[in-house]
This record gives sequence, C-alpha cells and structure tokens, in this order.
Amino acid sequence: MAVKKSSKKRSASEASKEEAGSAQAEARTNTWFSDEDFEYFKQIILSRRMEAVEDIDRMRMQLDDVREQAENDTAYSFHMADAGTDAMEREKLYLMMARQKKYVGYLDRALERIRNKTYGICRVTGKAISRERLEVVPHTEMSIEAKAKQKG
Repeated sequence: MAVKKSSKKRSASEASKEEAGSAQAEARTNTWFSDEDFEYFKQIILSRRMEAVEDIDRMRMQLDDVREQAENDTAYSFHMADAGTDAMEREKLYLMMARQKKYVGYLDRALERIRNKTYGICRVTGKAISRERLEVVPHTEMSIEAKAKQKG
C-alpha cells in the first residue's frame, strides 16, 4: 500500500515569519552591542518610561480636577458651551493618556529585547539598527530602510 506524501505549501507569511525568527535567533548570537551599550540604552529607555508614567499621572489628576469641577457647578452658573468645552478637554486628556500608555508599552517591549539581547536588530531585515536612530527613537524595532519600505 502506497503512502501519500503531504504536499502542503508554505504560505508567504509563514516563510517570512520563519525568516524573521531565524534572523532574530542569529541576531542573538551576533549582536553588535556590548553589555555596556545595552545598559546605556536601558537607562535611556527607563528615563523616558519614567517621564511617560509621570505624564500619565499628571493627566489623571487633571481629569479628576475636571470631574470635580463639573460636579460642583450649578445649573445657573454653568453654560452649555462650557459643558461642551469641558467634555472636549476630558476627551483630549483620555486620548493623550492612551497615547502615553501605548508609548510605555513600546518602551517595555524594548526593555524585553534588551534582556533577550535582541535590542538594536531590525525585526524586518534582521540587520543592525543604527545607534543614532536608537538614541532618538529607543523603542524602535525597525531600521530606517525597513520603515521607508513600509511607508513607500
């Protein structure tokens, strides 16, 4: 009795995931950063993370103030236009907080890559990201070339 061989074809996305995985595995062993470099970038990231968390806390206090003020206003001392302005201000604060929380998540992922020794390696090309780019955008996962291809 003849056994049929499975003739499954790999999709393009599976192939690209495998290539990216092998590039990252290779990057772990061939990283171009020293431990001192990793520590340098870790300090930059931790500093920016602390600033972002402080921003979130400040915005949260502003939201509490706006809510408290809205509760204290009476119908006679408060105009509908003021209510609309306050609502817009609250919405703006919520959006800014969400953006900062997302930024903190990016920074946390960068710290994880430092722990894994994959920091500074482009997730698309598997090549080193320039030190200058990492100093400006320390949470980046892509080289300038990969980012340009993504946009273009």
